[in-house]
Amino acid sequence: MPRRILAVVALCLSVLSLSAADVWLTDLDEGIKVAKAEKKAILVDFTGSDWCGWCIRLKKEVFDQKEFAAATKDFVLVELDYPQKKKQSAEVKAKNKALSEKFGIEGFPTIMLLDANGVPFAQTGYQDGGPVKYLAHLAELSKANTSEGKAKFAQGKKDEGLVRGYGEELEKLITPHLEKKDLAAAEAAIAKFIKDKAVTGAAKVTLSVNARVGSVQACKPGDHAAVLKVLDEVIADNPADLTGELKQFRAQVAAAQAADKDKK
Repeated sequence: MPRRILAVVALCLSVLSLSAADVWLTDLDEGIKVAKAEKKAILVDFTGSDWCGWCIRLKKEVFDQKEFAAATKDFVLVELDYPQKKKQSAEVKAKNKALSEKFGIEGFPTIMLLDANGVPFAQTGYQDGGPVKYLAHLAELSKANTSEGKAKFAQGKKDEGLVRGYGEELEKLITPHLEKKDLAAAEAAIAKFIKDKAVTGAAKVTLSVNARVGSVQACKPGDHAAVLKVLDEVIADNPADLTGELKQFRAQVAAAQAADKDKK
């Protein structure tokens, strides 16, 4: 084989190796085109590359490691950056800002998994343990790349929006009671608010826990028993499939209570 052809082959192989392991696209529209052509999902890294400590750690500990190249078998990789010092064109800034709003990004790093059409089905962030553990985490999340999984994810995002909006409104409503340390009045106001707004499902669970536990902590700081009482009531009042994380939180509070008793 002529040397020139060998050189071309070597160059092609090096480019293929580079694209498989190291190249992240920086435009989601381009990522969607590639994902459709290659029949892959999309991993989008919403990052603050020059200021966000956890973003920098995730890139160094996971994305820059050679083992993470295996992710390109299943995902097209897209990085959307929100730097503070690095220069970006006005067009890129505007496009990335619009995407952060579209996907409801609230912090960095946020890792969003999308299907080949750009529809989200899972979300995660920094995870310790290195690239192999992260790949296993992504494989588990990828099980949600179904019509049911995408519908559930969309509902979760909708619930998050409700909780944010209602949470701010409810906080203003109960603050006067909390300033007076009137827990009973705060509890009554929370119950009435949730009933009047007809909040249901996961949004109801999250709103109830945030407002009620916050009220207990404001009126009875350090009272683990009072927090446990609230958690038990919320768990009993809601379907089991909505309270998995809540039960873990309860276990943590119970452990803290036991530790306090041991100190005494």
